[in-house]
Amino acid sequence: MLNKQGFNLWANDYDKTVQLSEENNHYPFAGYKTILNTIFNEIMQKKQSKVLDIGFGTAVLTSKLFEEGHSIDGLDFSSEMIKIAQAKMPTARLMEWDVSKGFPNSLKNTKYDFIISTYTLHHLSDEEKISFIRNLLSLLEEGGEIIIGDIAFKTREQLGTCREESINYWDEDEFYFVEEEIHPLLKEFCQCEFHPISHCGGVFIITRR
Repeated sequence: MLNKQGFNLWANDYDKTVQLSEENNHYPFAGYKTILNTIFNEIMQKKQSKVLDIGFGTAVLTSKLFEEGHSIDGLDFSSEMIKIAQAKMPTARLMEWDVSKGFPNSLKNTKYDFIISTYTLHHLSDEEKISFIRNLLSLLEEGGEIIIGDIAFKTREQLGTCREESINYWDEDEFYFVEEEIHPLLKEFCQCEFHPISHCGGVFIITRR
């Protein structure tokens, strides 16, 4: 797993790495553009919404939303990626933050129409994911949505197949979403839909009950 320094060093080449993985339909970024487009289209159903992006990276997605008039707040733990993103979104409120610590106190009284996260929460264990998502619900406006696009599988068997096919570059330090395992935990306190996009990626849409 890359640490903060690793992501800082990766920042300038991150988009190129993603593109190569996606174009070859390889783990971990197969379906990347479709995942981002799915989230973009969901948010575009509401004009000038307030969006919190958790792990925005180089702002491939949020910069498009910013251009469409949406208000953007963001958290990312890479100072170099923040520099790249801030240049694309000069008036966005972007903060350096490690999500393994939850979310900042400065956001606790802010409400969002959409909270999004792409390719970030797999750095948290399933237990940490559940706790984090539960806390995020308190930041949603009435009718708001949490939308997560990430490395994800419907079943543990599908994850195992992908791991075998990608064993030479599989990251054993990451914790990928398995819908059949995490959905029962989420439905205890929220509504959750899962939309598979590729053999190793999908989108979760989470709302309050």
